[in-house]
Amino acid sequence: MPLDPRKHADWEIAEEAEKNMKTVYQLAEEMGLEKHELLPHGHYVAKVDYKSILNRLKDRPDGKYIDVTAITPTPLGEGKSTTTIGLLQGMGKRGKNVMAAIRQPSGGPTMNIKGSAAGGGLSQCIPLTPFSLGLTGDINAVMNAHNLAMVALTARMQHEFNYTDEQLAKRNLRRLNIDPRNVQMGWVIDFCAQALRKIIIGLGGKMDGFMMESRFDIAVSSEVMAILSVATDLKDFRERIGRIVVAYDKQGNPITTEDLEVAGAMTAWMVDALNPNLMQSIEGQPVLVHAGPFANIAIGQSSIIADKVGLKLADYHITESGFGADIGFEKFWNLKCRFSGLKPHAAVIVATIRALKCHGGAPIPVPGRPIPKEYYEENVAWVEKGCENLVHHINTVKRAGINPVVCINAFHTDTKDEIATVKRIAEEAGARVAVSEHWLKGGEGALELADAVIDACEDENNFKFLYEVDLPQRNRIEMIAEHVYGADGVEYAPQALQKIKAIEDDPELSKLGTCMVKTHLSLSDNPNIKGVPKGWKLFVRDVLVFKGAGFVVPVAGDIKLMPGTSSDPAYRRIDVDVETGKVKGLF
Repeated sequence: MPLDPRKHADWEIAEEAEKNMKTVYQLAEEMGLEKHELLPHGHYVAKVDYKSILNRLKDRPDGKYIDVTAITPTPLGEGKSTTTIGLLQGMGKRGKNVMAAIRQPSGGPTMNIKGSAAGGGLSQCIPLTPFSLGLTGDINAVMNAHNLAMVALTARMQHEFNYTDEQLAKRNLRRLNIDPRNVQMGWVIDFCAQALRKIIIGLGGKMDGFMMESRFDIAVSSEVMAILSVATDLKDFRERIGRIVVAYDKQGNPITTEDLEVAGAMTAWMVDALNPNLMQSIEGQPVLVHAGPFANIAIGQSSIIADKVGLKLADYHITESGFGADIGFEKFWNLKCRFSGLKPHAAVIVATIRALKCHGGAPIPVPGRPIPKEYYEENVAWVEKGCENLVHHINTVKRAGINPVVCINAFHTDTKDEIATVKRIAEEAGARVAVSEHWLKGGEGALELADAVIDACEDENNFKFLYEVDLPQRNRIEMIAEHVYGADGVEYAPQALQKIKAIEDDPELSKLGTCMVKTHLSLSDNPNIKGVPKGWKLFVRDVLVFKGAGFVVPVAGDIKLMPGTSSDPAYRRIDVDVETGKVKGLF
């Protein structure tokens, strides 16, 4: 019998479930993989050879494609990963051939407030420890590839500063005239390290590097991770890596990784990382883990490669998008699906009663502090008011032409009247609604949700993008701000306006996708405003170019590309049993 989630921590439940895990060899046989397509990393984790699988099954029709998103997140958590795994388990209980793809957790949140992203309760991806602590090294490969580009840039700057043109020519180098005040990239590390947001490098003598201001971002926000998310194969990946703009010269011309002759070596770090990782749910269904989180500061999607593999191997494939439908789903809709050519059949919008209360006027919880007592008491009025946020996200999914299914991720404190209120409002807005107890009961608790999603997949839909690529970037940003966020318009900082005008004047850059960076904690660019804000304009303070990934990246509000570590981080409670070597305290 599985442990009771009400009495045991997630890591304890995972540890107990891992005693009866399937080996990757069993999983591979059940999935119909051929022997050479399984690339084991021990007995319970493997990579899969995506190229072989897709070539072998190229004539097989794709399965049904399902995205999991959510309402605007609160500090209470909505449970997208838990719901993704729970839906997988519920559809498995219904006898469906089903797979899921989720994103690999970053070491930053794992060691900070949020914890891992394996799901929770009886709906988890296991084994938990390797999942949470590096897995097969994909994020490490991203860090090495990204930082190698910075090594190449800073070394070149030092040599150009110290050598004449003639001396450079003898070393088979040409002068790139790099502008130290116009460097696009920084360094990356996979922790929340606010002390590294702004740094000075190159201190010392002339052989210690070129002295200039630089920065660290969190690794999963790297353009290399974005390329891992959207690349369709190694050839596509290599071409995209070569287009990364690292800096600009003194005339304003881009300097790419290809110019620095480092793109090939960067790709070499990433070859194995292109193969998705194979794990399993607590109930033994296959889970592909690939690419990274943080849809607020990155694309935040499980990879196109993983989704293509899942759609060929299963009749139903569930994929996960980060944060709320205004953030992760919007990027799934207008970027990932555009790059992949895949059309989803349904989208699940996860909501909890207590998160709806937060959007409806309840005291906003503070991370690390006890949940206010009001969340344990019935308050239908708060729930009803908070449903304005839910309806906003339902309308976003409907605008994409996809069938929405609202999952009420149930807690024992929810009351019948509160649940009935959500069901009434969501159904009036045109969504199917299911109450799911997957956290407490696993797949058995997700049968109602599974049935609703299966039904939604059978309905016709009319999938369409919000904008076409020939629309100017500023028009796209306005459409996203007004139709997805509910803003009254867009305002630009002078620097951002200058950059966006230059992008629109460039025939190549103007056709790139639009990947917004915005707080996930509000529909607006102010994280403190809950519900559905009215009478505001989106403020775009900067614009980045991820030419390799294929994005223009407008940065809204005061969001940081390097999160900070809290005063009560998770690492304070993580330790190792020195007798068994087992890690405890992960959540």
